Amino acid sequence: MSTKFDVIVIGSGPGGYVAAIRASQLGKKVAVVEKAELGGICLNWGCIPTKALLKSAQVYEYIKHAKEYGINVGNAEADFTAVVKRSRDVAAGMSKGVQFLMKKNKIEIIAGFGKLVKGKQVEVTDDKGNKSLYGADHIILATGGRARELPNVKIDNNKIIGYRKAMVLESKPESMVIMGSGAIGVEFAYFYATMGTKVTIVEYLPNIVPVEDEEISKQLEKEYKKMGINIMTGAAVESVDTAGKGCKVTVKKGDATEVIECDIVLSAVGVATNLEGIGLEDVGVATDKGRVLVDDYYKTNIPGVYAIGDIVKGPALAHVASHEGIICVEKIAGLNPEPMDYGNIPGCTYCTPEIASVGLTEKAAKEKGYELKVGKFPFSASGKASAAGAKEGFVKVIYDAKYGELLGVHMIGANVTEMIAEAVVARKLEATGHEIINAVHPHPTMSEAIMEATAAAYGEVIHL
Repeated sequence: MSTKFDVIVIGSGPGGYVAAIRASQLGKKVAVVEKAELGGICLNWGCIPTKALLKSAQVYEYIKHAKEYGINVGNAEADFTAVVKRSRDVAAGMSKGVQFLMKKNKIEIIAGFGKLVKGKQVEVTDDKGNKSLYGADHIILATGGRARELPNVKIDNNKIIGYRKAMVLESKPESMVIMGSGAIGVEFAYFYATMGTKVTIVEYLPNIVPVEDEEISKQLEKEYKKMGINIMTGAAVESVDTAGKGCKVTVKKGDATEVIECDIVLSAVGVATNLEGIGLEDVGVATDKGRVLVDDYYKTNIPGVYAIGDIVKGPALAHVASHEGIICVEKIAGLNPEPMDYGNIPGCTYCTPEIASVGLTEKAAKEKGYELKVGKFPFSASGKASAAGAKEGFVKVIYDAKYGELLGVHMIGANVTEMIAEAVVARKLEATGHEIINAVHPHPTMSEAIMEATAAAYGEVIHL
């Protein structure tokens, strides 16, 4: 006879642990099955430790440019091992925080690999191979993702590495080729280049950070080239020869082929879903192209089985998974949650300068047939940015000319990831351009650039 719960969540990442806590708050008896560390990839190997690495790189940059702020310091040196250790310590602290939240909310942690079994059951295999059965009225799959591999460039975790290994290298490589220029690729490019590694980014599409507005991509490319990062767009890694001391990377761009020698190749070509071995086929859960098919409340085609996070439709982002988890359990509990608006999801990239965006790019808005009002405000015209010595970048806003709807906001610059929430809330509340202009923004701040860019779109800008 299996132990019975109201809700079992398989996976304790930002989707799983948030779903578990909300279910507990709503009076459910909850268990979480986790095969590794609590907090999943985000807390242990993703969002949190990478931000710690990037902060160390940023501090190092500040110190190197201290003279520009009127501060004289000696020669600064980056202790690579200590930087990595700090990042791991930050991650460990966050994981302990999740442990505390589980205990506080009386959620049972079941250590091991969870697999769906018919009859609303989960079979858990622990690290010694022992199997146990647990039953639940509702089972939520939150198994997340891992680094995707290209078939012609397999990760060996020695010379060809994924993001996990990139966080814990024993020593700083002299040179690195990064395949892919999404958030993971450009964040590691900034970190390693700042630490002193010679970095080359190879991107298959015409622009780096290809999901962003084209002007944002061009600005980041300009800043990265200033840093000495080599950028190859419209290019593909054909093969990597690891036979010698380092790597020989064959890159094809158009009709030309070039061989780049480096110490390490970092594969950052996206995320693959963790669907293998979790019993989907055994119980008949429907999938399509590596994603579990769900409705607006994350129900699968099998009663009592749900899926959230990286394994379902939508962007593979921590904040998306968390919100999906809350919607899912509130529906289970008989509440009436509002379905997720996937058109109003903010995306953030934490390189320097930072990137943040929400809504449509200018190109996408034009393709949808909107007549546009577009406004830009450069941080070079911002008093706060000048005082901070961070004048790179801009805010770009895109409005529907007919109704004044805020279609998209795109930013690149210092701390813009802290500013994007204003645009998300404005879009949620269907604010018009003039409502944003008339909302008094504090001065001097970076965030007033949103108001200034909006004023520029409507021909009312003061500080340009």
